[in-house]
Amino acid sequence: MRHGETVWNQEQRVQGLTDIALSKRGREQAVRLAHCLMTEQIDRIVSSPLKRAYETAMLIKQFHEVVVETDRDLRELDQGDFEGLTFDELRTCHEGFLRQWRADPGSVIIPNGESLDDLQVRAWRVIERLIRTSRNALVVAHNFTITAILCKIQHMQLCRFREATVETASQTVVEITGAKMLITRYNDTRHLDTMNR
Repeated sequence: MRHGETVWNQEQRVQGLTDIALSKRGREQAVRLAHCLMTEQIDRIVSSPLKRAYETAMLIKQFHEVVVETDRDLRELDQGDFEGLTFDELRTCHEGFLRQWRADPGSVIIPNGESLDDLQVRAWRVIERLIRTSRNALVVAHNFTITAILCKIQHMQLCRFREATVETASQTVVEITGAKMLITRYNDTRHLDTMNR
């Protein structure tokens, strides 16, 4: 699950490790997501410790007899020097970097931040642990974090990460049988259909 919307999402700001809480709309999205999941069998919930993900996880948890665990490896991509910039400011002031990023988003390191490769390595450690120890686990994380995981599952190079991005308060389901991983639901936001866009 991706967390609900924040004010920075609304303002189209670069949002990495800054600990932004859910907005009013984001909380409503998360409530709808929680209701959508209330009859699902969930044995474990693991969340990024950042407020926007943790708040979303806690709203989901109210319908399940589990403790919300946090794992720092599920935090969002460290956006370094770009943190808090609007997308327009990023395009205007860092055009050279963005050209490099478009050419090789996997290995290009954000100034004073990290690369998508770095993110994928740390996020995948969580998935490997869950595969070994859990049956029906729910993960609450962030756009780039989920994208990096989905690229790994699909054996997709990170240069194609835009094909795997997910919307706020969306759900993606992966069924794992032995070494086989199958995405059975991707970026599902039907529970948000009646919200004002």
